[in-house]
Amino acid sequence: MKEHILQKNKNGMGMLFLFLLLYLAAIAAIVFGGIFMNRHGGGYAPGIALLVIGIIYTVFGWIPFCGLKILKPQEALVLTLFGKYVGTLKEEGFYFVNPFCSTVNPAAGTKLNQSGDVKTGASKLLQMNTPEGINAEIAATASKKISLKIMTLSNSRQKINDCLGNPIEIGIAVMWKVTDTAKAVFNVDNYKEYLSLQCDSALRNIVRMYPYDVAENVDTTGDGIADEGSLRGSSEIVAERIRGEIQNKVSEAGLDIIEARITYLAYAPEIAAVMLQRQQASAVVDARKMIVDGAVGMVEMALDRLSEKEVINLDEERKAAMVSNLLVVLCGNRDAQPIVNSGSLY
Repeated sequence: MKEHILQKNKNGMGMLFLFLLLYLAAIAAIVFGGIFMNRHGGGYAPGIALLVIGIIYTVFGWIPFCGLKILKPQEALVLTLFGKYVGTLKEEGFYFVNPFCSTVNPAAGTKLNQSGDVKTGASKLLQMNTPEGINAEIAATASKKISLKIMTLSNSRQKINDCLGNPIEIGIAVMWKVTDTAKAVFNVDNYKEYLSLQCDSALRNIVRMYPYDVAENVDTTGDGIADEGSLRGSSEIVAERIRGEIQNKVSEAGLDIIEARITYLAYAPEIAAVMLQRQQASAVVDARKMIVDGAVGMVEMALDRLSEKEVINLDEERKAAMVSNLLVVLCGNRDAQPIVNSGSLY
């Protein structure tokens, strides 16, 4: 299905004035026809003709008004005539089209968790229980205009196993817009639901290729070489791959995926506590390693300075004792409590 944009129908204001003048003419015809018939006893043929024409147009003259369409910026209308695609109105303005044309938008009543569709529970309850809310819901459902604005879709969080089998919870936000209205309306049943399902599918396909954190011997690019890709450390790359995956699926629906972003990432609750302990243990090991490296360097520097300045001559046994004492002091978790030795070690 190829999109056909109607550009020669932006004459709604002129047609509106014409229809109003015709209505006034029909009313005048009824008035003058009645006057002529009263003056000639009801047998004056022109008076009867004027009266009949005026009544017919007054009864059916509302039909042309159905062909008047108003579009705001970044809106579109897909028109069909007796089931055949006629074209699309895209630019803002006041249009007149065939009054028998019908507008098509299968996703008009679809409400997703996205910009333009988000509604809280309180507002839904208000709409259900008040006449104003019911009228607003009917008007929103009846509108067949397709928004060409950039929309943001935020599906619910999903629980997915990463490449190591760890269950994680992840959520994404997808920025998208309609670029081809004909494909969006006629190639898929409901382009909003179609996009939502494709987002969930693409998210699962990409997340399964990555570990949550950096892991050894894991190939995330498919080139057969282990790399350091991860969901936590390579979020930009993961988001771009998700965007490309979604775009490949929704191109036939006339949609353009502008950007995809990871909005939530965490271990699933059932393993979150265990993984936290693992991260804490890793942090403790790294900190201890740094402390030991620093302590060894300080002991080495102390021995070298004592030897250079010839402050004291230490044999190997006394050096070993001094090294042991310094390491205990530098690597301990508590403040040292020195013992002053006034005698000899021997």
